[in-house]
Amino acid sequence: MPRTWKRVLVTVAAAVALTAPLGATAAHAAANPYERGPDPTLAALQASRGPYAVSTTSVSRLSVAGFGGGTIYYPTTTADGTFGAIAISPGFTAYWSSISWLGPRLASHGFVVIGIETLTTADQPDSRGDQLLAALDYLTTRSSVRSRIDASRLAVAGHSMGGGGSLEAASDRPSLQAAVPLAPWNLDKSWSELRVPTLIVGGEADTVAPVASHSIPFYTSIPSSAEKSYLELNGASHFFPQTVNTPTAVQAVSWLKRFVDNDTRYDQFICPGPRSVSISDYRSSCPLS
Repeated sequence: MPRTWKRVLVTVAAAVALTAPLGATAAHAAANPYERGPDPTLAALQASRGPYAVSTTSVSRLSVAGFGGGTIYYPTTTADGTFGAIAISPGFTAYWSSISWLGPRLASHGFVVIGIETLTTADQPDSRGDQLLAALDYLTTRSSVRSRIDASRLAVAGHSMGGGGSLEAASDRPSLQAAVPLAPWNLDKSWSELRVPTLIVGGEADTVAPVASHSIPFYTSIPSSAEKSYLELNGASHFFPQTVNTPTAVQAVSWLKRFVDNDTRYDQFICPGPRSVSISDYRSSCPLS
């Protein structure tokens, strides 16, 4: 389908989108039935793991359609009811192993995560966006962990062309709760139609997807009504997500908890936002609503 028509359909879908239904166990049926885990602290977010023990399962590319298989990470416990879910794509020429630290890191804070392999490593952002959505559909309808997932609380993320793909997925499916593009690359510079809360993380010294021509224009074009933040890492190259990066983890977990779980306890880490020598720029559509 031509991109122009896709955006027309997205605009119509956004206009008629319904509020996601509530659903959780009685133990959490308080002011926010999606709230999971203890009260957050900066130290807890900076730790290598969150409060949940995590299990993994592999997904063969032969058993799925629309993406290349991957790895699922999920909280081991069933005592807390269902969890939100996130699909993450690696970048151009890369495999999931290049950013796989994100899987258990995010899952340990109370999410089901699928790190995907793409159909080919040369797939472009629009294809990667379609594959992220196919992975979410598989995760919620056919996967072995589908009963652990609240299908109304889904998000996407990715690195480089995978980050550009997460913008595509968020544009195509406005019912998503969050998007987290990391050093995103995309030839499309305008995302004025996007309505999904989006955190963009860029590297100040990125020469593959320079922030001046990628992350910053992407962030600027997203309407403030969508909720958005931009985190720029001081001196970081395009490949910062390929090793454990604590500032990225802190903001990504906070963003996902805030918008996938509707957990306002994490507002404190988004507004006014982080300040440290490792961060060269931070912008946000604060205050949160």
